[in-house]
Amino acid sequence: MTTQVFGHKSPDTDSTGSPIIWAWYLSEIKGEPAKPVLLGEPNTEAAFMLTHWGLDKPEIISDVAEGAPVVIVDTNNPAELPASINSADIRAIIDHHKLVGGLETKGPIDITVRPLACTATIMVDLMGDDAAKMPEAIKGAALTCILSDTLEFRSPTTTDHDKAVAQKLAADLGVNIAEFAAQMFAAKSDVSAFSDADLIRMDSKEYEVDGTKFRVSVLETTAPEIPLGRKDSLMATYKTVQAEDGVDEVLLFVVDILKEEATLLVPNDLVKGVAEKSFGATVAGDTVVLPGIMSRKKQIIPNLKV
Repeated sequence: MTTQVFGHKSPDTDSTGSPIIWAWYLSEIKGEPAKPVLLGEPNTEAAFMLTHWGLDKPEIISDVAEGAPVVIVDTNNPAELPASINSADIRAIIDHHKLVGGLETKGPIDITVRPLACTATIMVDLMGDDAAKMPEAIKGAALTCILSDTLEFRSPTTTDHDKAVAQKLAADLGVNIAEFAAQMFAAKSDVSAFSDADLIRMDSKEYEVDGTKFRVSVLETTAPEIPLGRKDSLMATYKTVQAEDGVDEVLLFVVDILKEEATLLVPNDLVKGVAEKSFGATVAGDTVVLPGIMSRKKQIIPNLKV
């Protein structure tokens, strides 16, 4: 039976590329039939990665069958996974986020959770010497994932090891990191075709803080004026997203990759209080700039207070 490899809903570059990388490894190196799948449409940067490296877009699935063998990558949070995930046969988890709890397995499994910036970095490590056998497209996916998750080494989640792995991959591929990252970020910044609801959900995770359920959304861009120019319609769409997704509030951070800062949209007193209590900010309008804030995993989620 073919193992499905997938990441979280609203797949970003790492949750699109890492399933492709690990499915290749399982199938071609370990001799275990596997295929990558997605839990939604990839974002614009992930779509760029697929086109640039000539990779097929994985099939998009809405749920998993009972007993189906699966490998989960880039998350361990049931809220970010198919509704029937606990009825599937989870074979392994490869992740770089905090443990959330709630997953159930049919038996003992391989779990690798490491404090690195990117799942793809962990995968290269797990492959050992076999990583050298990755074809160009798979190496390209790994490089793109690492540059995306580290924001070209700007993110505070970046480790020296992530950087070293990316530099080795770039050297193997003959890629200039700065030039390639600029192409990636330009693709990520082109959000003109997306609705407000799509933008809110594009790179988002659900978290509960002191009984309040948040959808914490991040838009990483080199052109922050584009989403910020839509701030009124974006905030007007919050209520629709909250009702459809069963959350109490949306927190949308527009991360300026080049200035290394985030702008939080502030539609009401609840979000104003979150900004002031969580980041020590002084809020005077419907947006607030948070200098140095770039990482949801390391800087936003751990500091959220209601």
